[in-house]
Amino acid sequence: MTRIYEPYAYGDGPVAESYWPGTVSARASWSRLDGEARTDIAIIGGGYTGLMAALHLAETGADVALLETNSPGWGASGRNGGFCCLGGSALDATDLLKRHGEAETRLYYDAEREAVALVRDTLTRLGIDADTHSRGETMLAHRAEAIPALKAAARHMRAYHGATCEILSRGELAAQGMASPEFHGAVTTPIGFALNPLKYALGLAAAAEAAGAHLFAQSPARSIRPDGSGWRIQTPTGTLTARKLILATNGYSAEDLPPWLAARYMPLQSNIIVTRPLSEEERAEQGWTTRQMCFDSRNLLHYFRLLPDNRMLFGMRGAIRSTPDAMAEIRGRTRTDFERFFPAWKRVETTHFWSGFVALSRDRTPFVGPIPGMDGVFAGLCFHGNGVAMGSHAGAILAELALGQTPSRPWPELMARALKRFPFGRFRRFLLRPVLAARARRDEG
Repeated sequence: MTRIYEPYAYGDGPVAESYWPGTVSARASWSRLDGEARTDIAIIGGGYTGLMAALHLAETGADVALLETNSPGWGASGRNGGFCCLGGSALDATDLLKRHGEAETRLYYDAEREAVALVRDTLTRLGIDADTHSRGETMLAHRAEAIPALKAAARHMRAYHGATCEILSRGELAAQGMASPEFHGAVTTPIGFALNPLKYALGLAAAAEAAGAHLFAQSPARSIRPDGSGWRIQTPTGTLTARKLILATNGYSAEDLPPWLAARYMPLQSNIIVTRPLSEEERAEQGWTTRQMCFDSRNLLHYFRLLPDNRMLFGMRGAIRSTPDAMAEIRGRTRTDFERFFPAWKRVETTHFWSGFVALSRDRTPFVGPIPGMDGVFAGLCFHGNGVAMGSHAGAILAELALGQTPSRPWPELMARALKRFPFGRFRRFLLRPVLAARARRDEG
């Protein structure tokens, strides 16, 4: 198995201090794949995409088995910031229109809304208590020059999502519980909500298993080979033969599983700190009392929200190396930015810090569809940091494709178009260094 980051990135080190595992009670125990097994449809990857696909397939009566390297929810699906919101592409409306035209752009935005609705409806249907809160999401202008972009975002939401946004001036932020010297205004989009990402992932896993899906933990795929009219997946302790295959590994993909994936995705590290619970007096002192999920207007954005137990979650992108030293460095940078945003909390302890991968595509849009040249193999990946909703949507589409059905959910051609390769192959992540530096310079003007 060939991967492009240091081995540390794919072990327990980056997630050892995650806040989310402490919020769940007893976790299910899944067996390992041992020996020979057969299934109609195999899934590799136990995050939102793979679990949603497994759930939908099992509910139709399909014979489905899922292989996960660690345990369901171990990867980005169990360690993200818990933002279920519009997104999935790194292109704004102007660029989407230029590249794909009006009809495709509108269909893609239909998919974004449907993705959020799918998560909401799934939580309700399955009775998953995922600590949901927040009325949509709020983007905050990190400098006065970003105000026009906020107003443009509001116009975009009206035109393409039929949503009326609330625009706040700098003077109105404090009254909304958003007091910070960092921000100059805000726009709130009333679509989306915050959740506990691990509770959602584990809820999907439990529901998929209850519906009849076979979930195998500690069963990493080591090779994928043709086997008659299907595919044979080798793990360290067994083999799984399937007629069809769904790949749902996103930022934790490997270059050779299958070789088609090589250089077609770019993992990018995202990092999160969580504080100890803040007292009512501390929240009032800072003037930050809202439970809105928020992000700033930077290209290298920060995202943050007050959790139900009054801890503050604060995340940011960055770091192109994954080692203990690199983790310590990005932890310090994250804490520095946190203190600049919320100066009254400079002495509030950070009790948790962890990181994980999002995945980018060269076209800056998600990929959900069949893999060219591999009959009966489908994949969903590259959600650009918005995998809670779009990754779930992808899983539902992939389930229908694996059943030979035309997807009933919005599935624009731009999502089905085969991924292009990044230059420099397995060394491509070093492209991130100049790109991130340039974006940081633009952010600060």
